[in-house]
Amino acid sequence: MSKNLIQAIDDYAETAGDKVAYSYDGKQHTYAELKTYSDALAEHIDAMGLPLNEPIIVFGGKSFTMIVAFLAAVKSGHAYIPVDVNSPAERLEMINQIAQPVAVIAAEPMPTKLDGVPEIDEEQLEHVCLEKVDYHLTHPISGNQTYYIIFTSGTTGVPKGVEISYSNLKSFVDWIVGDEFELPRKLDMLQQPAYSFDLSVMSLYPTLYLGGTLHVLSKKTTDNFIVLFTALRSMPINTWVSTPSFMDICLLESSFDQEHYPQLRHFLFCGEELTHKTAAALKQRFPDAHIFNTYGPTESTVAITEIEITDDVLEEYDRLPIGFVKPDMNARVVDENGDFITDGTRGELVIYGTNVSKGYINNPEKNAQAFFKIGTQQAYRTGDIVTMAPNGLLRYFGRKDFQIKLNGFRIELEDVSAMVNREEHVKQAVVVPKYNSQHTVSMLIAYVVPEIGNFKNNLQLTAAIKKNLAKDMMNYMIPQKIVYQKSLPLSSNGKVDIKAVIAAVNTQ
Repeated sequence: MSKNLIQAIDDYAETAGDKVAYSYDGKQHTYAELKTYSDALAEHIDAMGLPLNEPIIVFGGKSFTMIVAFLAAVKSGHAYIPVDVNSPAERLEMINQIAQPVAVIAAEPMPTKLDGVPEIDEEQLEHVCLEKVDYHLTHPISGNQTYYIIFTSGTTGVPKGVEISYSNLKSFVDWIVGDEFELPRKLDMLQQPAYSFDLSVMSLYPTLYLGGTLHVLSKKTTDNFIVLFTALRSMPINTWVSTPSFMDICLLESSFDQEHYPQLRHFLFCGEELTHKTAAALKQRFPDAHIFNTYGPTESTVAITEIEITDDVLEEYDRLPIGFVKPDMNARVVDENGDFITDGTRGELVIYGTNVSKGYINNPEKNAQAFFKIGTQQAYRTGDIVTMAPNGLLRYFGRKDFQIKLNGFRIELEDVSAMVNREEHVKQAVVVPKYNSQHTVSMLIAYVVPEIGNFKNNLQLTAAIKKNLAKDMMNYMIPQKIVYQKSLPLSSNGKVDIKAVIAAVNTQ
């Protein structure tokens, strides 16, 4: 599809104005409202006289005014920076310092005021959106101009702002709505992640581009198991996008199956590793569904690989592949010296092509480390350890920066977590290091959500798990301690919050 993304969304106001674009918290909003409100806000932004092509922070949760603000920003020639309502003041101030935005649109009250930055607050936003205007798209974001900026957590505690261009985003959207995924033309898609997490883009723009309906869950809803399933049962969703961790929560509900959700036939996963156990359980519950595993760092515009997880794939692989690279992207596997690996052994994944970000905003040092050119194409060092088969199939084996050394042995934490997750008595697990006073790793600790079993106590369960692990793992890789939990902590992005578990282990 080659139609302009912004224009395509606007056109539904004329061709299907009464169609629901956004359903959230008992309220529904149409495509006509989306265009009318975003036009009015875009005109107001224009009248502020802000420098073009400079970013605007959009602060809030999941309200309709968030996507109104996104569209208004890009219509008026500005990238937007989504900042979630649960972000602390310190993070907001760091983002402001790094990105130097020219304005803030606050769909909800902010935890702090940003000195010298013009703000459109919640009350003003409501009044502006109701103004009647005749807006013309004369200077929207296009081509290589930055469309949005997602701030990642950053390994040093300082967030990095990933700049995604219009061209990056359009290439991604065209792929998602194309032949590979065969999404329903009448799209009713779940919208679960926070807008500050790039997985939200996988549901947001493909749905709006096809004139579908977004069925939106708030964090307050997803944090309450009973409320969550009451909400899900009321949603006519036919396409699901989430992290695997969020799916693990949903699979705890016995009625989450094809019989109770007959229209739900497409599942797309990204953001973290999809385990064999989760995919197999989902396939058993929804035997006729299409389940896709995708992969991509934020720097590659959400996702760049896909594979449908069929019964044959589940039969062949204990650890699921992350798939094949999308048509206008390329991948190479390199060793520690940067030389290509062509024999199928493990190395770092380097990606290049149309989806790769132009870089981190106002961060030349990190850009020099992570981004470079292969020919004329933008390339990115992912830091992910993979193998590539002769047919191009990629398999993921963890992060370079999740490597640790224990008693002289180099260990991939995600490798260990994957093997513990496959053990029959384990429903979900994450393995983290315990550091000593010299800041070296003294042991591995597994946080485990166990399957229901017939063990008299946790000592028996631990013995059984370790016995099974010893069949497939070197002794030095087996966690020395297992801590049992009812659930694992999730970040606001819906991923297992590994940093929270590491912090918990190392403050005891």
